[in-house]
Amino acid sequence: MARTIAILGGTGPEGSGLAARLARAGEHIVIGSREALRAQETAQQLRAGLGGGAQIDGAENAAAVAQCQIAVLTLPFSGQAPLLKQLKSVWKPGTIVIDTTVPLAATVGGSPTRMIGVWQGSAAEAAAELLPAGVSIAAAFHNLSAELLAGDAPVDCDVLVCSDDEDAKKVAMELAVKIPGVRALNGGKLENARIVESVTALLIGLNIRYKVHSAGVRFTGLPAK
Repeated sequence: MARTIAILGGTGPEGSGLAARLARAGEHIVIGSREALRAQETAQQLRAGLGGGAQIDGAENAAAVAQCQIAVLTLPFSGQAPLLKQLKSVWKPGTIVIDTTVPLAATVGGSPTRMIGVWQGSAAEAAAELLPAGVSIAAAFHNLSAELLAGDAPVDCDVLVCSDDEDAKKVAMELAVKIPGVRALNGGKLENARIVESVTALLIGLNIRYKVHSAGVRFTGLPAK
């Protein structure tokens, strides 16, 4: 069955990178933004870059959520709670949310290599509290930088997927491996997202110290697939 994936915050580098990668793999993408026009402009730019029959549309966030079966949150941490509160009455039962949010101090003017303490333990757990019953959540894609997602080169990085819902975890892992080079790993329960999110701050620090933009993570001693 055809499905629609909304990328909320999809006009930013991370969201548009994921949108392009998934559209290239044949998924139908709707870019979500606070402004419909901005979302449509980003969608048009991505379609032009991909060519062919890439299915990428743009809509205001609520309209994007209303038509999707899967929603990917690619927002700064400061925008996560306000958006989820705004969308509370829009979600359809059965929707799967994939949260990529990292609570970096940079979102409130601090250092990009430091984390903000989140009372719930992680940004993903905070998001889970703001979703209505019947909507499941998985945490994934935290350690894929926008620079790694740009273009079409294989990505040298593992993606850890954490969730308390097996269907949500399965869907997130299926999407992750649509990106060439990526291996999806079962990261366990949603509470483990607090560990995975913090690795992003470490990777940012490595990028700065080594003057690169491509630091990722690989786990050894595991099956190739």
